[in-house]
Amino acid sequence: MNPANALETRYLGLTLSSPFVVGASPLADKVEVLQKLESMGAGAVVMHSLFEEQLTRENLAADELTDVGAESFAEAIGYFPSASDYNLGPEEYLEQIAKLKSALHIPVIASLNGCTPGGWVEHAHLMQEAGADALELNIYDVVTDPETSSEDVEKRLYDIVVSVRERITIPLSVKLAPFYSALPSTVKRLRLCGADGVVLFNRFYQPDLNIEELEVEPRLYLSTSAELLLRLRWLAILHGRCNLSLALSGGVHKPTDAVKGLMAGADILQVVSLILRHGPEAFGQLVADFREWMAGHEYATVSSMRGCLSHQNSPDPAEFERANYLRVLQLWKA
Repeated sequence: MNPANALETRYLGLTLSSPFVVGASPLADKVEVLQKLESMGAGAVVMHSLFEEQLTRENLAADELTDVGAESFAEAIGYFPSASDYNLGPEEYLEQIAKLKSALHIPVIASLNGCTPGGWVEHAHLMQEAGADALELNIYDVVTDPETSSEDVEKRLYDIVVSVRERITIPLSVKLAPFYSALPSTVKRLRLCGADGVVLFNRFYQPDLNIEELEVEPRLYLSTSAELLLRLRWLAILHGRCNLSLALSGGVHKPTDAVKGLMAGADILQVVSLILRHGPEAFGQLVADFREWMAGHEYATVSSMRGCLSHQNSPDPAEFERANYLRVLQLWKA
């Protein structure tokens, strides 16, 4: 393979020039920044999500109507942003897809974020019509009702995926939380529902408590390489077993992080926090250092390293199971 194509990878049926993908973030609003990231080796870009709450408000046809409804439930007031707080409204979002498609040569992946079946999924078709090359469906669900079972949660997930798939023909990936009790089974079912890939994992943004003001406060912490381990384990377990594209999201900050992700079985590596923390130049350096690592270790292509340390190909698969748990507990000696 030509050295220029050494980083080429396949994801969701698309051929990407690089496994390094700009993940969902506000960066999608900055055309010039994305052009710079493309020149530095980005293989695709995922737009930030358009939220179910935004689309539900639009379908209700008025912020005012929504606000009136919220007043009747005191605990709901202030929990959700007003329409003006979102980066892009539904119409602007579609316009941004078109702008990115005209300004970039790499695939543009749109993103929908929700947790309940409903009319908001109609927007998936509009994203396709606007030119999106694929759609990332971000399912972020926090269950607080003790009457809701795990079966209920998974059924909602499958229903949403089926509903979205009925509305689009472009590739569809599903971004999951890591909390499913039988993740391989869940992923297998997603393929049957029409998904072409899964993204591991959605970051679980946890609120903090203001003990002086007696308020719940949002907290956003950018990722670190420490988050990589959970993703490596499940990528390695799923590789070669689910017949779906696999994306790693969260924890890629160093070239060795990227190597580990690919060796575990990832097809692409979504990068966000590194760019937000250190700028586009850090992304370019990451790609350059990864190329250098490949050359130094005599890997001619990305595909030649993919999955070599997966559960299926590992010399000791038990290390991904309970054996690792037992060994780790013995490592610390008081």
